Amino acid sequence: MSADPRARTRALVAGLYAVTPDVVETSGLVAKVAAAIAGGALAVQFRNKIASPSLQREQALALRAVCKAREVTFIINDDVDLAFDVGADGVHLGRDDATVAVARERLGSSRLIGASCYDSLQLAEAAVAAGADYIAFGSFFPSVVKPAAVRADVAMLAEAKARWPLPVVAIGGISAANAPALIEAGADALAVISAVFDASDVEAAARRIAALFKR
Repeated sequence: MSADPRARTRALVAGLYAVTPDVVETSGLVAKVAAAIAGGALAVQFRNKIASPSLQREQALALRAVCKAREVTFIINDDVDLAFDVGADGVHLGRDDATVAVARERLGSSRLIGASCYDSLQLAEAAVAAGADYIAFGSFFPSVVKPAAVRADVAMLAEAKARWPLPVVAIGGISAANAPALIEAGADALAVISAVFDASDVEAAARRIAALFKR
């Protein structure tokens, strides 16, 4: 085993990090996620803001099975209890969610905890101090999912990489066209919703973004 305690996290949070869209029909969502994984997604975050709690659990369990079978990291957005309940690999927390400390107490040391830091290195510093496994910044570009999201400067990625030995994730309006600038600035992973899941060919869209990390 590597002596570097962050090595496991770097391996689990890297490359294309596909974040699910709001889809009510579970089989359709599973098919889209399977296609994204086939295209090269190395991590999947389950995010469904319109589903009932029972549907969220149903979908999370279905996606957990898909990700486990394909050895892809599976993260739950916001909901620490759901992450624990379905045996997810971890949880991603926003500003208004549970704290990193609360999530760690609930999930234990082996699960991943990611934290949204928006456009703030101060928030990142607090998240790292609290024990987050990875930090996320954005929105870097206009986002269809969150049109009012605060905008972050690309230079923040390089600054974060220089300060902390954790994976740094970029999010917000990312596409195959604008992704190279983020990777060049230091992003270890790109969290993408629309550019992958709104595509007519999800697998091909995922492959275009995933391939950028291999250049």
